[in-house]
Amino acid sequence: MITLGIDPGSQITGYGIIQSQGNRNRLIAAGPIRLNKIQALGDKLLALQDQVEALIREHKPNALALEKVFHGVNFNSALKLGYVRGVVILAAAKHQIPLGEYAPTEVKKAVCGNGRAEKQQIQEMVRLLLNLPDVPKPHDVADALAIAICHAHQGPILARYGGGRGR
Repeated sequence: MITLGIDPGSQITGYGIIQSQGNRNRLIAAGPIRLNKIQALGDKLLALQDQVEALIREHKPNALALEKVFHGVNFNSALKLGYVRGVVILAAAKHQIPLGEYAPTEVKKAVCGNGRAEKQQIQEMVRLLLNLPDVPKPHDVADALAIAICHAHQGPILARYGGGRGR
């Protein structure tokens, strides 16, 4: 199974693509999608859509996993994150890719065993789980890989027992 994990952000959206076989996960690709600060919002969202769809076309994921917006952000930040999430959800729907959505605490618990893990712990666990020489940076990329790992472990179980998420 190939999973595309997305950590949405209005400035940097992290992506991570892993291939899973049983409990083993292997890194395929990862990186940041940097959105130009001075572009109009519509142009940023269009650029994001183009880049996410390019990743989908190139890597042909079986699933897309996305982090839910958490409630601690201010209204404007939550609204912008909602736009970014909408673009990603639309890309998944357009390419008929099953979508899993996970709260940050779910991802942290799945990867670190603790729903309150810090950024450095997530980066280190992702490094260990994917057998990488260095921790993924920036943290948006590590978070995207953690989201993909979370889905690879939970998504098939949820789908099998009718508790699937997303669309």
